Amino acid sequence: MASSSRAFSRALRTAAPSLRTSARSARFVAPSQSAFSKQWQRGYASSSEDGPDKYDGNPTGLIWGAGALLATAGVYGLYTQKPELFGQESKAKLFVPRFEDYQKVYDTIAKMLQDQDDYDDGSYGPVLLRLAWHASGTYDKLTNTGGSNGATMRFAPEGDHGANAGLKAARDFLEPVKEAFPWITYSDLWILAGVCSIQEMQGPKVPYRAGRSDRDLSFCTPDGRLPDASKDRSHIRAIFGRMGFGDKEMVALSGAHALGRCHTDRSGYDGPWTFSPTTMTNDYFKLLLEEKWGYKKWNGPKQFEDVKTKTLMMLPTDMELVKDKSFRKYTEEYAKDNDAFFKDFSDAVVTLFELGVPFQQPEDQRYVFKSSFD
Repeated sequence: MASSSRAFSRALRTAAPSLRTSARSARFVAPSQSAFSKQWQRGYASSSEDGPDKYDGNPTGLIWGAGALLATAGVYGLYTQKPELFGQESKAKLFVPRFEDYQKVYDTIAKMLQDQDDYDDGSYGPVLLRLAWHASGTYDKLTNTGGSNGATMRFAPEGDHGANAGLKAARDFLEPVKEAFPWITYSDLWILAGVCSIQEMQGPKVPYRAGRSDRDLSFCTPDGRLPDASKDRSHIRAIFGRMGFGDKEMVALSGAHALGRCHTDRSGYDGPWTFSPTTMTNDYFKLLLEEKWGYKKWNGPKQFEDVKTKTLMMLPTDMELVKDKSFRKYTEEYAKDNDAFFKDFSDAVVTLFELGVPFQQPEDQRYVFKSSFD
């Protein structure tokens, strides 16, 4: 109440002249307390002479006093209801998005994926997933830096890293969504787009938490934190281990190669991993084990191609999943059981997307979005 009174006093000082004049006039005309006292004394003294019902005091002071109080109350009420009349800005209500709001963002992205089929193999889905993956895969558990919190790939130092070549297409694709829903951060938007892409490409449900904030270029991560496809198993374990993952999660996350393709003008490699690059399945693991793979004869970097059709490719890091005994165990499991792959992939990618994010939303309150075909 005290703070309200102080705010009202300040507002009154800056109020329109007519309002100030009315209040002051009422205050100055009202008689003093001593005048009231004397009038009541005279009225009480005369009552003994003229009778108990007679009062010859002057009621003008009471009337003016009551008027002043009413005027003050009226101005105060006007201030609380229309503060802009006193030069005060009314406080805007803080928008707190709910599940329904994020579902609308999801639905917008899903519709765009259906409508805009002028990208690789008819879908932006794989490149949106790659954006979310690369935004998250820079996390370092020792320094607690990197990860999806920040969306620092917006800036040249990180956006120009070799591993991020071609991701401008994904960022540009999402700009209209950001304009339509300005309350969502780029950090949350990129991850939500990754979740949407997985589900819309018939992958597993991926629970989602919001709460990432956008940061400036001073938070850009150094180059070299993302996987290098030309390396071996020790590199795979170093990259994923830096984020806190074990062999099982490494193999499960590698299953994202069921989607999309490589480009010579980006990574230098060329071709898709599977025959259905816009549909998520466990075919990546099946093909690794069942097909015969040989070195591709070309002028590009070392990569493998299937002997039968020569239309599919595998990277050196992909082949490590069948060469390494521990990796191969999980590769065989996922090749036999698509449900097991989906479950482990979902668990691992949720962890990946949340690395280093100071969430306020508890883990047990993650959102599970409805897909367009549910």
